[in-house]
Amino acid sequence: MMGARPTGAGATLLAVIPARGGSKRLPGKNVKLLDGRPVLAYTVQAARESGLFTRIVVSTDSEEIAEVAVREGADVPFLRAPELATDDVPVSSVTIDALERLDPVGQLYSEVAQLMPNCPLRDAQDVRASYAQFLESAAIAQISVTRFGWQNPWWALCRGPQMELEPLFPDRITAPSQSLPALFCPTGAVWWARHTLLRRARTFHVPERTGWEIAWEHGVDIDTEDDWRMAEALRRSVMPGGVPSES
Repeated sequence: MMGARPTGAGATLLAVIPARGGSKRLPGKNVKLLDGRPVLAYTVQAARESGLFTRIVVSTDSEEIAEVAVREGADVPFLRAPELATDDVPVSSVTIDALERLDPVGQLYSEVAQLMPNCPLRDAQDVRASYAQFLESAAIAQISVTRFGWQNPWWALCRGPQMELEPLFPDRITAPSQSLPALFCPTGAVWWARHTLLRRARTFHVPERTGWEIAWEHGVDIDTEDDWRMAEALRRSVMPGGVPSES
């Protein structure tokens, strides 16, 4: 359902930055230095400089991450329970846990943003622009998405054990690219939801969710060494001098 909600001075916004200590593919990812700063610092900076949030909270199970978060200006009011710091726990569960710890009866925060620290190239203006669309669309949940780029996803193929190829979209495999609609991939840069939706549905992924498009250069998710090298290259070339902000 869509509907009116408080905006401007009447809105109380909570930012939750989930940053667990364990990362199998890229150990120490959240405190690894990118251009001389811990990766986590860029997400805290984007949240702070957006000027939107009543409170910015980092949910972590790591004392080291907690120290970095506080130094960068975020709050760490608790350490996350170990059962919420495993690979198989949906990140939305971590955000909901923080919301319910901080606002158990639902009186403090009207809306919640989930900002993943492995998206360090998103900036304050991205956060503000995503929230503006969230308000304008009157959505109950919104996730950030980026367009698939130079490789056309409509032509995707599965390869079998004998190297045989099977198209995922058989009716589109021979279609010219200009005739095919754009497809979008979720990125963890900026997700929004009304607090009531998160408490009820326990996820951002409801059928009514909308998508806010972020430039692919700002929406890079760092999960592997290859992703890390991509982020380093983008900071050197596309974003010289660091991620821009407009605070």
